[in-house]
Order: sequence, then structure tokens, then C-alpha cells
Amino acid sequence: LELAARGPRPRGTEIILTALVDEENNQSGSRALAKAKCNANLAIVGEPTLCKIVTAHKGDLWLRVTTHGKSAHGSKPHLGKNAVHAMARVVEELETRYAATLKRRTHPLLGHATVNVGFIAGGKQPNIVPDRCEILIDRRTLPGESDAAVFAELSALIRRLGVNAELTDTKNAPCPALETDPNLPLVRQLTRCAGQRRTLGVDYFSDAAVLASGGIPSVLLGPGDIAQAHTADEWVALAQLERLTRLLVKFLRDQP
Repeated sequence: LELAARGPRPRGTEIILTALVDEENNQSGSRALAKAKCNANLAIVGEPTLCKIVTAHKGDLWLRVTTHGKSAHGSKPHLGKNAVHAMARVVEELETRYAATLKRRTHPLLGHATVNVGFIAGGKQPNIVPDRCEILIDRRTLPGESDAAVFAELSALIRRLGVNAELTDTKNAPCPALETDPNLPLVRQLTRCAGQRRTLGVDYFSDAAVLASGGIPSVLLGPGDIAQAHTADEWVALAQLERLTRLLVKFLRDQP
């Protein structure tokens, strides 16, 4: 907008400003853009990066584990099979040995892969042996990890425990990790404009990975801090907006 208002604008470079919807859920906006094959040389996704260039982020896989048991009266628990007790074994395994395994898988910009049990529900009331329990897992993946491989290793974990359980994927679409080559000419040029010696990585997922999967080299760059995201009073400092404007104007004016 600054270039449109004051110029000069690059004559040989097409600049497209796109507003994407549904980033928090199914990324329908970025998936439509990726499918359109617009053949862009670079996408700059406006996530709150404190105006730093980010070329890598983790992927995100949500999974449901459901354990099954047998109901019985709480006064005779030996007549039933407690699904909550079975789930306790699953959770302990995830939070101990599996988490330790993930800490050994590292990426130079992203650190290690992670697992989090973010939801649990089971049983009806204290005097009934629960016949069902459910957890939801957030598994953050690194570049090179596939959803299929993660699903397979968690399925194997459940089988080893010998519990009556099923594993299902709750995501409607894949949310892969992002890893853009920081040595691409446009990325290097943008990094220099930002005054950085090297690019960064972040833990969260974004539309950039979807665009990259559609063949568009993508980076994250935007004003503000991710610490303000999902809070009751989100805000961005005006100084950050002004800094980003200067950075992007400089970068775009350097294009042919």
C-alpha cells in the first residue's frame, strides 16, 4: 500500500496482496491459493515474528486415542475393565518414554519434536467402572517427519502396552512442517533487508507450509510477538508496524 501510494513500484515484478481465511482451522484460504498454482517466486506470510525472517516451523498432527473397557458397579470393580486405568498407562508412556524419544529428534532451527495430551474425558460417575476414555494429542512434527510415520509409531506404542484402544486422526487436512531454503536469492535478499545474519525457526504452524506444499517458497515475517496471540487483548506495537513497512518497502523497491 505504501508503494501504491508513493511509488516507485517495480515494473517487472508482480506484487499480490492476499487475505487468507481459516488459518486456525482447515486453512481453506491458503489451500485454495496453493491449488491455484499462481507460480509466485516467494510468499511472505504475516505471522507475528517481531519483524524477523522465519524459514522453518513445526507441523501439527492431532490424534484421538480411545480406550475401551467394561462397565461394572463401583463396589465390585473387579467385575469390570477400567478404561481410565488403561488410558493412564497410555498417558504415562506418552509423557515419559515417548517424550524422551522425541527429545532425541532435533532440528537446527526448531529444537526437538513434542507431544502434548491436551484433553481427557472418561467415565460417568464415581460409582461406575468406566468403559470408555478418550484423550486428544497434539504432536508437533519436524521437517522430514510424515503424518503416516507418526501415526504408525503411536499405533505401535499402543499395541506394545496391550490395552484395548484405537487411534484416529482428527485433522481434516495435513499440517506439515515448513523448511524453506534460506539460500534462495529472494530469501537472502529479504534477510539482508531485515538486518539478520541468519533466518529463524518457530514452534507454531502457519499458512506458509500449505503454500510451500503448493510449490511457493514461503517465509514468515510480520509485526508483533506470538506471545500476544490467542490472548484476550491482542495488540501490536505501532513501532513494529512502522519497522515492517520500512523493511518491505526497501525489499520491494529493490526488485526489477
